[in-house]
Amino acid sequence: MISADRFSLEAMLTDLEALVSCESPSKDVERLTVHARLVSGLMVRLLGSAPELIDSPVGPHIHWKGGGEPKVLILGHHDTVHPVGTLSRLPFAVVDGKASGPGVFDMKAGIVQAIHAVAALEDKSHVEILFTADEEVGSHASRALLEERAVACGAALVLEPSADGGALKIGRKGTGTLTLSIEGRASHAGLEPEKGINSLVELAALIPQIVAIANPELGTTVTPTLASSGTADNVVPALTTCAVDVRVAIPAEKPRVEAAFAALKVQHPEARLTISGQIGRPPMHESAATELFAIAQKFAASAGIENLDGISVGGGSDGNFTAAVGVQTLDGLGAVGGGAHGDTEHVVVATMPSRAALLANLCQDLGSMAKRPPLVSVPASR
Repeated sequence: MISADRFSLEAMLTDLEALVSCESPSKDVERLTVHARLVSGLMVRLLGSAPELIDSPVGPHIHWKGGGEPKVLILGHHDTVHPVGTLSRLPFAVVDGKASGPGVFDMKAGIVQAIHAVAALEDKSHVEILFTADEEVGSHASRALLEERAVACGAALVLEPSADGGALKIGRKGTGTLTLSIEGRASHAGLEPEKGINSLVELAALIPQIVAIANPELGTTVTPTLASSGTADNVVPALTTCAVDVRVAIPAEKPRVEAAFAALKVQHPEARLTISGQIGRPPMHESAATELFAIAQKFAASAGIENLDGISVGGGSDGNFTAAVGVQTLDGLGAVGGGAHGDTEHVVVATMPSRAALLANLCQDLGSMAKRPPLVSVPASR
């Protein structure tokens, strides 16, 4: 049994400061490369061997192998949503027991906790670690890799931040963005508005139909979020776009929602509607986490965690992908804190050793067992 006392909070904070102080915005290949090398150096120092840095168009993915038969994949990402320059405005700091800085909660503290956790294992041979470079922008360049490694290992432990109060995430909605583009025709709004085709009016007529696609009883939400229209206040808008956030709790809702969007029609016979995007992350059903969450609960008290809860959340992660390919998946094993993606992003530093201990015990227990078979099926409803 590995307890929280095995971990030095001071050492973890030193490593956390180094990672947070190295900005790694999504799609910034140069900065992500520098950050990957920094994480690689941390792995060499604590784990005794270097990871493979796998090049991709969006930056390097970091893949470390224990060297034996893999039984557990620790999965995270090292890109952040914060633009370059955020660090100069919000430098790393620890105040009143909270560490702050860009990406500290999502998920650089989780990365630090994971590396320290694996370092505490006497036998690391059954563990793999994968930190991807594009989770925050859809995982398009890493999805095939993370699915492959998850299947090869048989269990996935995902380092996304915990839910409120440190709860693990045992279910996630499938997520996606669909974008509507309506082409009309411009004309002078005062002199000859009748000669135009008002794309904004067309969108206004579609909005009630779009919102009606939701099904709250099944957990399906459909939310228009971002719209753009027109070029000047005296011109009938020729082009209007609208982004719609879509989230589904059960797999059967994905084809229904996408078909409903495809069936939308504009009113004006000469207007043209184009719809792009899809529900790219399938839902993660709670059944994918049942066995792993039970193991986590078994070790919570010895790791210094009281009343470990598991909840389903609306947001998506790479855990959606691993669960969808039949791999048992437990999410939310990263940092405890809050304010993800914003200026108030923070980590409760006192929880870092206990979270590392929980992860280490999960890895140790899974390593002592036979490789976990794929899930037979994912339920089609709650």
